[in-house]
Amino acid sequence: MADRDKADVGYRVEDGPARSTAFIIGEMDCADEIRQIESKLARLPGVSRLQFDLMRRRLTVEGSISTAEVQRAIKEIGMQARREDEQVKPLTFREKHGRLTVTIISGALLVLGGVLIIFSAPRYLLLPVLAASAISGGWFIAPRGFRAARSGVLDMNFLMTIAAIGAGAIGEWGEGASAMFLFSVAQMLEVYSMDRARNAIKALMDLSPPEATVKRDGEEMSVPVDQVAVDETIIVKPGQRIPLDGAVVAGRSAVNQAPITGESIPVDKEPGSEVFAGSINAHGMLEVRVTKHVEDTTLARIIHAVEEAQATRAPSQSFVDRFSRIYTPAVVTAAVLVFFVPPLVGFGTWGTWFYRALTMLVIACPCALVISTPVSIVSGLAAAARAGVLIKGGIHLENAGAVTTIAFDKTGTLTRGRPAVVDVIPFDGVNQEEVLCLAAALEQGSEHPLAQAVLVAARNRGLSIPSISEFEALTGRGIRARVNGRRLYLGSDRLCHDIGLCTPDARSSLRFAESQGQTAMLLFSEFGPLGAITLADEVRSEASGAIRSLRHGGVRHLLMLTGDNFGTAKAVAKRVGIDDVRAGLMPDEKVAVVRELEASGQRVALVGDGVNDAPALAAATVGIAMGAAGTDVALETADIALMADDLSHLPFAISISRKTSGIIKQNIVFSIAVKAVFIVLALIGWATLWMAVAADMGASLAVIANGLRALRTRHATDSAQASKRSRT
Repeated sequence: MADRDKADVGYRVEDGPARSTAFIIGEMDCADEIRQIESKLARLPGVSRLQFDLMRRRLTVEGSISTAEVQRAIKEIGMQARREDEQVKPLTFREKHGRLTVTIISGALLVLGGVLIIFSAPRYLLLPVLAASAISGGWFIAPRGFRAARSGVLDMNFLMTIAAIGAGAIGEWGEGASAMFLFSVAQMLEVYSMDRARNAIKALMDLSPPEATVKRDGEEMSVPVDQVAVDETIIVKPGQRIPLDGAVVAGRSAVNQAPITGESIPVDKEPGSEVFAGSINAHGMLEVRVTKHVEDTTLARIIHAVEEAQATRAPSQSFVDRFSRIYTPAVVTAAVLVFFVPPLVGFGTWGTWFYRALTMLVIACPCALVISTPVSIVSGLAAAARAGVLIKGGIHLENAGAVTTIAFDKTGTLTRGRPAVVDVIPFDGVNQEEVLCLAAALEQGSEHPLAQAVLVAARNRGLSIPSISEFEALTGRGIRARVNGRRLYLGSDRLCHDIGLCTPDARSSLRFAESQGQTAMLLFSEFGPLGAITLADEVRSEASGAIRSLRHGGVRHLLMLTGDNFGTAKAVAKRVGIDDVRAGLMPDEKVAVVRELEASGQRVALVGDGVNDAPALAAATVGIAMGAAGTDVALETADIALMADDLSHLPFAISISRKTSGIIKQNIVFSIAVKAVFIVLALIGWATLWMAVAADMGASLAVIANGLRALRTRHATDSAQASKRSRT
């Protein structure tokens, strides 16, 4: 805290530990501005590291340098920096409407100039109008351009200013004015388009309400969420957003968890149920015991992960950055050579080649190329987060888009990780209800998962469970007790054999259950078997549909990796539609399988629970965790987290990754192609100055618009719900 206080008053810590301070820079909209800031700050003593987040206009400065020094340095290059934690000041008229005002004036004067040309007005009237149009269009552009040049950066503002001045110098004031006006309009449109992508992330931050209704000393009071302590009780009324993570202690309601998990159907909540900040309470009032501070909620962790993901450079973004650093100096050098070499060798006039060189200067800025990747990645990340899929970086998004093989853990991934009754088989005239009722009577009070499955099945059928007496646990074999005066046994085939009561029907049921990968429990009395109950880990209802969607989406190889026995694994695989099964695997053996697949050239995604499968998740090209909402370990270990415990979100995660990767490639190819075409057109004299501006800024707007397409991608379930709502 002392260090921070010193930084606020402009005191530099010379030998103390390095601090990290985040700033918001309102004018930072392109890679050019980043290079200016980097060039200016990197030379200052005390700066050890700079981190830029273009999409949020955020700069993080690490080192022993004061806030005041950073702000002063950035002001010298024509920008304003405020600390991220500072209150935002109201914008002045100039800041809010200045660019629009001068652009309108520039456009109006350009139109007037066009009218004067049509009516063949004398040059002494025409030139001042066109010059005024160029000056008003460049009112904000020229100063920033010259400040950038002083910092050693040839940004688009500087290149455009030189081009406009050069056009005026050779008498092409119409070209100069048109170029400045178009550039000014394009910059405003670019900022507007970029803000759409930024607002997608901001919408996540606005999900959680700033205040909560807390019960204190028997009274309800409204309190800022950051002042609510763990274990306090908050009241959530119908229609309100839940402000903090917690557990329901009173009340029942349906809660819309779509903002967190992407589930389109509200989830019923009752005492003991977990709820998440940002979700919406539907109709009942809930009392919720707070379990996490505001900065530790699942929503806060999602936002933090998305923020970190924006700063993580994807492979394509690293390529673009390297390319752009070479491209601009190369084209500027080429423009200088184009101006000097042809006239010196007697090929054309100085004026002709000077104009062509100016046109090349306009083409020299790689703005469209540089912005093509981050806007697409942010749109993809935001669309995924909105659907309950948390992708923790551009690199993971691109890797998921290139996946050729998906490996699934069985328990808890393809299955729900809990046994369920599959069938009740009665013997010798006893009906199913009686077998299930008697088995449930013997199992009541047991916490074993198999016992709980029998009890749940009996309750679901509405059976009345009788009481028991003389209960005895038979270790490793089963249990026995008296029910309505009759001695009954429930257990494995071993117990049946030990007592000597196994019949052909009983043995047949056991063999069939084993062939299906199921567990069988036998119920019998002192006179013989009464029936069998078969149980199996419940296969997810959505699993087979998810597998089909992945195949249709182009994933060539799907396999199961499990520590369970082969018979059980094969039965589950057959039900969900997976052919390749690797069973009986220890955690290190799963890692070995993943590495073997990757060594053969496959790009492997592993889907698991984020805890038991942590080594294999880390070894895979992409690790995907299921049901990560509220699970800290899963959020930390996985590259991609499906917030809902729903496998149908997996095809969407792969789909949004592939779509975004495709958009990035389209943008890169388009940006480079436009530049290449107009460099050639400029050299042969077919491109005018205003055409180059329109093409350059048009390309920037086109790649932004194309990148925003990822933002409109929705989960199929969400789309169906939206369509249904629109029809009604």
